[in-house]
Amino acid sequence: MNNSLFLQTVLLFCSIYTTRSEVFTAIAGLEDLLQTESRLIHTLGNYIKDQGKNLEILKRYYQNYKNHYDKASKNVHLHVTNPINAYILIKKLTLDWKRVEVLITRSHNLEWKSRLKNIRKTMQFPTERDLDGALDALIRLQDTYRLDTAALARGEISGVKSSSELSADDCFQIGRKLYETGDNYHTQLWMKEADARLWEEGGTVRRSDILEYWAYSVYKQGNVSLALDLTNKLLEILPYHSRALRNKFYYEQELQNPVDKTKKDQDHVEDVEKEVYKKLCRAEISLPEAKSSKLKCFYQNSNHPFLRIAPFKVEQAHLDPDILIFHNVLSDCEIETMKQLAQSRLVTAVFENPHSKQLELFPFRISKVAWLEDQEHQHLAVVAQRVAHMTGLTLSTAEEFQVVNYGIGGHYEPHFDFQSTVDPAIGSRIETVLFYLSDVEQGGATVFPEIQVSVWPQKGSAVVWFNLHPSGDGDQRTKHAGCPVLIGSKWIATKWIHERGQEFLRPCT
Repeated sequence: MNNSLFLQTVLLFCSIYTTRSEVFTAIAGLEDLLQTESRLIHTLGNYIKDQGKNLEILKRYYQNYKNHYDKASKNVHLHVTNPINAYILIKKLTLDWKRVEVLITRSHNLEWKSRLKNIRKTMQFPTERDLDGALDALIRLQDTYRLDTAALARGEISGVKSSSELSADDCFQIGRKLYETGDNYHTQLWMKEADARLWEEGGTVRRSDILEYWAYSVYKQGNVSLALDLTNKLLEILPYHSRALRNKFYYEQELQNPVDKTKKDQDHVEDVEKEVYKKLCRAEISLPEAKSSKLKCFYQNSNHPFLRIAPFKVEQAHLDPDILIFHNVLSDCEIETMKQLAQSRLVTAVFENPHSKQLELFPFRISKVAWLEDQEHQHLAVVAQRVAHMTGLTLSTAEEFQVVNYGIGGHYEPHFDFQSTVDPAIGSRIETVLFYLSDVEQGGATVFPEIQVSVWPQKGSAVVWFNLHPSGDGDQRTKHAGCPVLIGSKWIATKWIHERGQEFLRPCT
């Protein structure tokens, strides 16, 4: 529309220019110019009107961006560690900003086009993959912690309103993305919320689109009668909607001749281990009293002269396998050193696809990692020596410190630390020492599904366990996971100690 109007205007001016030498020779030619002027007035009026509409839209975008920034800048860390805020921010800088760029470039102003290109070059912008990742995180959190869709849309997490609200358009976009991934269970939840918000607040999304996605997703969940009801509502809006008419016929036939519902979509059926993992993340499982009553707290000095003066404070989280929590074993200075050294080296956790041989993102681990050598800073050397005192093992074959910062809804699904392929020179990972470099406001527990234990992050503490039996075989009970971070930023540092060199410190049996 804008391009067409602009072109017409230019052509009309060009036409006047090419014929102006002949006009003054006759009054009839001057009279014709009034028709040209009339056409110009009409064209320019439409162009200005159209530009006025664009300007009003841009003003709304501007105010929306400004309101969001003013609120976020009051406490940047608190704002971006909220998953709803993180999703909204990334969406504003991907989908929304692309729409703004289109509106601005319609003006055919070369200077502004150049400015937009320069902003793209010099500033950091999230990608579509970031948007997908933020959405995946939101759904992971909703699923793990059983968060109500309506509450999330209101900006509430665990009953506390701590973020911006999602609009009907936001809810629809989330639902559509979920539909494209085949997640019909969550699609129906978000389309239902989009419809409710559209009625309450309005929006640019069409209700007919919401109803179409909603109907098909509930059908895939086996609710044919509701699918038919939603399709009928769609047909009240668009009576000749071809897909809706076909679906209506199909749904009616199926209600008359029911099919085996066990063949329906089962995308929300979960295995027992995953359900236990999620319950542990939600703190819904605790050790039986018969086990918890045997747990103790004690001071450990490891027969070291200094530790006789300042022993470790140790808490037993589980016996056989022993899961030990060492309290207050890192100082704030040591923690800041680790985080600062890691900050510039953090890279996204990846793995090599055994089929394509390409590096790919871990689908089961959302985080960035950095590796720090013991000797590159005095604080690291001191902490490494402390690990030796904590475990009673040598670090001669230990790995470097791995520092990890988890992203939006960051998690690490259940896994073992011992390896299937072992380097004979160092052996497998005999013991794990996991330090917490930050507190986490909500979520982020380290859980052990096999023994049903949860350990919650506490800045400066460490959780320690053996990955191998004394025989050298992997202990299957030590499978563990990092629960999704609901609110906050989770930092950890891990030191893996290997078998070689421990022969006389932890003899085989």
